[in-house]
Amino acid sequence: MIGDRRSETADCLIIPKKIFDGMLRHCKGGYPNEACGILAGKGNTISKLYEISNTEKSPVSYLMDATEQLKVMKDIRNNDLSMLAIFHSHPSSSACPSGKDVDLAFYEDAAYVIVSLMEREAIVKAFSIRGGDIKEIGICVEHESVA
Repeated sequence: MIGDRRSETADCLIIPKKIFDGMLRHCKGGYPNEACGILAGKGNTISKLYEISNTEKSPVSYLMDATEQLKVMKDIRNNDLSMLAIFHSHPSSSACPSGKDVDLAFYEDAAYVIVSLMEREAIVKAFSIRGGDIKEIGICVEHESVA
């Protein structure tokens, strides 16, 4: 079930640290070009990271490889997950949606996560983009508990 509606009252998108770190590695690995992918899970909790190739190989835009994206969508469906977020990097700009990001935000039920690599430390923000309206949503990185 891709794109199921998350609760409007969800405080944040919950991302386990291992997945968060994997997303950062993928984005840094794509530098100086934008990197992209999909985060899947249930409710507002991410459980799977999908790294997807940027076929544009551009520092200012991305286009997910269609074949990889189709495989990801099938895997999400087969694992009874939902596409909760689409992520991409901004190698030399802030972690805010560009005009193009807003224009191409076709999945209103998904969050849009942007990883800015312009500073020494990556800055990661998430947004809800619906009908051109942008609202920042929280990201809660979940650390593994030590028993």
